[in-house]
Amino acid sequence: MALLIEDYALISDRLAAGLVGRDGSIDWLCFPRFDSDAVFAALLGSEDNGHWRLAPRGGGTCDSRAYRGDSMVLESEWHGPHGSVRVIDFMPERGEAPDVVRIVEGMTGHVEMRSELRLRFGYGDVIPWVRHLDGMLAAVAGPDSVWLASDVAHHGRDFASSADFTVEAGQRVSFVLTWNPSHQHRPRPVDPVAALEETERFWAEWAGRCTYTGPHRDAVVRSLVTLKALTYAPTGGIVAAPTTSLPEEIGGVRNWDYRFCWLRDAAFTLQALVKTGYTEEAVHWREWLLRAIAGSPGRLQILYGVAGERRVPETELPWLAGYEGSAPVRIGNGAVDQRQLDVYGEVMDTLWLARAYDLNPNEDAWAMQRGLMEWLEGNWREPDEGLWEVRGARQHFTHSKVLAWVAADRAVRTVELAAFDGPLERYRRLRDEIHADVCAQGYDSDRATFTQYYGSKELDAALLLIPQVGFLPPEDERVRGTLRAVRRDLGADGMVRRYDTAENVDGVAGDEGAFVACSFWLADALVLDGQVEEGRALFEHLLDLRNDVGLLAEEYDVQHGRQLGNFPQAYSHLALVNSALNLAGVTEANTGRSVSAEQADASSTS
Repeated sequence: MALLIEDYALISDRLAAGLVGRDGSIDWLCFPRFDSDAVFAALLGSEDNGHWRLAPRGGGTCDSRAYRGDSMVLESEWHGPHGSVRVIDFMPERGEAPDVVRIVEGMTGHVEMRSELRLRFGYGDVIPWVRHLDGMLAAVAGPDSVWLASDVAHHGRDFASSADFTVEAGQRVSFVLTWNPSHQHRPRPVDPVAALEETERFWAEWAGRCTYTGPHRDAVVRSLVTLKALTYAPTGGIVAAPTTSLPEEIGGVRNWDYRFCWLRDAAFTLQALVKTGYTEEAVHWREWLLRAIAGSPGRLQILYGVAGERRVPETELPWLAGYEGSAPVRIGNGAVDQRQLDVYGEVMDTLWLARAYDLNPNEDAWAMQRGLMEWLEGNWREPDEGLWEVRGARQHFTHSKVLAWVAADRAVRTVELAAFDGPLERYRRLRDEIHADVCAQGYDSDRATFTQYYGSKELDAALLLIPQVGFLPPEDERVRGTLRAVRRDLGADGMVRRYDTAENVDGVAGDEGAFVACSFWLADALVLDGQVEEGRALFEHLLDLRNDVGLLAEEYDVQHGRQLGNFPQAYSHLALVNSALNLAGVTEANTGRSVSAEQADASSTS
């Protein structure tokens, strides 16, 4: 049985990623890309679906673990009656072939260790042919091969390869697992010690570029490092998470594949990167965005593959029982075919921010944006599946309309301030028309709140973003009423849920936990409303929900005190970084309301 979600830690080389448990077992690893088939899938099934445990023979979870400094090098320590041992796990930044390097270091006395390697290709379904070649262990099935170079010999039994050995104080035992196309010559093994030094140096230099100096620097840097680790290096695309089908409800069916790049993350990503000094990464992300959305504006997708692929068909894997029985396990994501109007606003906002941050987007980008606006002008009145990708009936989601307004507003700003040619008066009329429509149909005057969709009584935590995007200022009573209503009706132990799943507007059975990103948005909304200390307290409470190595999943189960959903989640870490930046930018005004200069400027546009 898999561990708690928060008992895992991420390792990544920015090509692929794996999860290492506190028991020393890698229970999830996809080779050679984030979205490739898993070679270890025990996380979503059993050990028979593939894992690699490297730990003391007596078993048990480690006594402590941590990343080395600001790196993606994980250290786990066990302390026993006869000695103590450290296991170092990382994926080297070599870009040639994905590797997992594991180094066992004897600290004191002696410790009896075991390496148990059970490779399963095709998400735990395919047992490879395993043999010894050229002093290495080679596993081959179809197009894939995985090679193990190690300081100790492994022996096969019950479709697994194991090695028992003893490590003494001061001794090192190394293992290197490498993927390679099966039709090619075996890969060049990396030197584990040299790779460790190079990997530490890479992350130290990268993290050292962070310009944030506020009181939460450790949390911000760890989140930025996590976002970097979720970035597919060849293209700059950032996956939402390195996992699929970790449930939003234990035993439930809300299990989705997040190993793709969502457009709605774009503006949040750009802000987080640029404001912390990572201009080069921001440019790479923007360039990925431009390549991905190129083509017909009417066929803009909400998500793409890491290289911009458009086809990510959703399939269920019946041979995997699911995390703690949460089935079905899905790969691919059917939401790719949905209409979500909000992505037009997110793309327009991102490219506006790119110009505001002087990232030098060109005329070709503006031509593409004009195409997006032309499509939006004729379609913004249509219902859609909305921000949360409902699988029920399409609705006129208020958040979607607000983001359509954002698209028009950023088009106006671009023509006015960036001196690009465009139908300014048309954009202004569109902006005013959408604004009036939202205020007339998306606002419930009886309850003094904006609603989830036109004509409904339901709420949506995404409405907390209304002042952040500049649709209405924070002091507007409609904004304040919405803030109060969301806290009252969607609150969960100080956090917030996305919406009321009992109403089943999303067409999916079951419940879910409090949504981490939305809870950071609540902290931001409180700060914008002048409730700075309350917002700060909520932000710090959310920091306490991170696991022992600083990672957050998508959701949190407040009743049982555990993380839920895919892990680690880019959206959660983006929200953390931006909330920390918002708090750092707060200045006390004579009115008692405190806002950052940029947010005040955005709010004044309406």
